[in-house]
Amino acid sequence: MKRAMITGITGQDGSYLAQHLVDQDYEVWGFVHGKLNEHVGKIRRLLNDEIHLVYGDLLHADSVLSAIDKVRPEEVYNLAAVTHVPTSWEHAELAAEVTGLGALRVLEAIRLHSGISDSRTPTDGQIRFWQASSSEMYGDSREYPQNELTPFQPVTPYGTAKMYAHMLTQNYRESYGMYAMSGIMFNHESPRRSPEFLSRKVSLGVARIKLGQDRKLRLGLLTSRRDWGFAGDYVRAMPLMLAQNEPKDYVIGTGVTHSVEEFVSRAFLVAGLDWHKYVVTDTAYIRPTEAHELCADPSKAAKELGWTPAVSFDQLVEMMVESDIRSSAVDNA
Repeated sequence: MKRAMITGITGQDGSYLAQHLVDQDYEVWGFVHGKLNEHVGKIRRLLNDEIHLVYGDLLHADSVLSAIDKVRPEEVYNLAAVTHVPTSWEHAELAAEVTGLGALRVLEAIRLHSGISDSRTPTDGQIRFWQASSSEMYGDSREYPQNELTPFQPVTPYGTAKMYAHMLTQNYRESYGMYAMSGIMFNHESPRRSPEFLSRKVSLGVARIKLGQDRKLRLGLLTSRRDWGFAGDYVRAMPLMLAQNEPKDYVIGTGVTHSVEEFVSRAFLVAGLDWHKYVVTDTAYIRPTEAHELCADPSKAAKELGWTPAVSFDQLVEMMVESDIRSSAVDNA
């Protein structure tokens, strides 16, 4: 039985990955910040206590090394980050500490635990490290679609911090011979997405309007386009990457973009409503800088991993809206 440790296990991706690895007969450990973490109960209920927890803080290198020493994992998935892009503007230093330097502390803990001093250190039995990179690293890129060789031009603190972690992963792979790789993940959503994210804000807003709990949905730019997929599909790619003989970076996405307006229109259609009657454009929700159209070229992942997404854009939006209508109805009962 393989043993894996996941940072960020209480988030959307962490919960789906933990569930997937449990189904694959892994022993799963979650690296959690604080024993009083309010999200721990939710992840335990979701997985029926089939996971183990180790406590620590990505802001402190000693606690990360202590967790690695205790768990002794064969695979480490670093999903922890300040993931909400607008929040990275409000708390840029925290975003850099957790999203950027947090990855450094995990890489360094693995190196120290494994006794790796240079690229000549034997790699047999080495811990395999997976870093959650982001399409936000491409930012202002004029190349379309974006692949593993597309230059990075981040336009947000989040994207910049992710690029730092991504480049560090490459540095540790090349300098120390570590089995370290990144998955460059394009937008992926689900009913488990936090409410502050656009996709969930829309699905929750539609549910509340459908149930008469609200009358308007305030949004920013409707013209922005993104490559949206289902988080449950994307986590399937993670262990496939770590199963490869050589560590490589892979782009994970659908290869198809949709505008925010399309997402909104589809969401209201699922609820049998005309979005024009309810959506209000509010400049308060427009970012200081906006990435250009981001679209994945996932051909490398398809060819080498055999990975393709199973859930379509329409199915994703329908899944999210219907889930929020059900949960909002129960909350209002």
